[in-house]
Amino acid sequence: MNIQSNLTPYLEFCKYRKELDYNTLKAYKTDLRQYFTYTNTNTPQRQQIEAYITHLHKQYKPKTVKRKIASIKAFYNYLEESEIITENPFHKIKVKFKESVTLPRIIPREEIEQLLNHIYKCLEQSTASDYKYILRDAAVIELFFATGARVYEVSNIKEENINLNTGLIKLMGKGNKERYVQISNPSVLAILKKYYKKNKTEIQNSGFFFVNCRGSRFTEQSIRLMLKKYTNQAGIKRNITPHMFRHSFATYLIEEGVDVSCVQQILGHSSIKTTQIYIHIAARKQAEILRELHPRNKMDIAGAA
Repeated sequence: MNIQSNLTPYLEFCKYRKELDYNTLKAYKTDLRQYFTYTNTNTPQRQQIEAYITHLHKQYKPKTVKRKIASIKAFYNYLEESEIITENPFHKIKVKFKESVTLPRIIPREEIEQLLNHIYKCLEQSTASDYKYILRDAAVIELFFATGARVYEVSNIKEENINLNTGLIKLMGKGNKERYVQISNPSVLAILKKYYKKNKTEIQNSGFFFVNCRGSRFTEQSIRLMLKKYTNQAGIKRNITPHMFRHSFATYLIEEGVDVSCVQQILGHSSIKTTQIYIHIAARKQAEILRELHPRNKMDIAGAA
């Protein structure tokens, strides 16, 4: 049986039935092509699958290995559920391994403040022709920290999905899952309104809320380059990425005592396990607070070291 011939129907199933996003589909396609190239057969047997898994462990970090194996397992599950194969080889293959936990990188609060102060200074000193674009850049950065949204979610916000009167924004997450996030800070809402007023014609013509100088959607890559530009201008040495705002948003909310399930809902995580990683980061702040502010520090205990 040639199971490789089912690759195209499977990817179409993932795209149209499971409604997976572009990046996930791209990763699936790459992982499966790599798998069939290595095994060099249309129908890999168990021994070849085992050899490939060993090869992955030799070549990649645990997180990447886990993703690549998951891509292959998902393909075999599809074949089994579609009754294309009668026996799924992964039922008999052990793929568990110890995966080191990598804590997400966050931006120190003072650097976020430094970046925002710099961009508002740029806005004050801007020329008439640059003003509308710096307004956009300030609005995008503010929105990252205000909502914890992913870069493609911000890039693809439609005009109709943001209410500038109430501050309610509809975001389209992974797998086209909708969620609503409330803009509660008056300053953030004010910059969004100023940006919209200056770019209203282009926004209405394109349908997207954030537009570039040509009146088209402000793409993810353009947003990354924009953020890098202002970070460098502000004198910040750290390589700040849009996703680091998401990590920072979640971590600082938890540090302020927000329940992890609430943060999960705001971020659009399907599993609370994904959100719980931020509890470990917040624990660093807890340790600092307890070390510096615990009442035991001020007690005079006789005989204590």
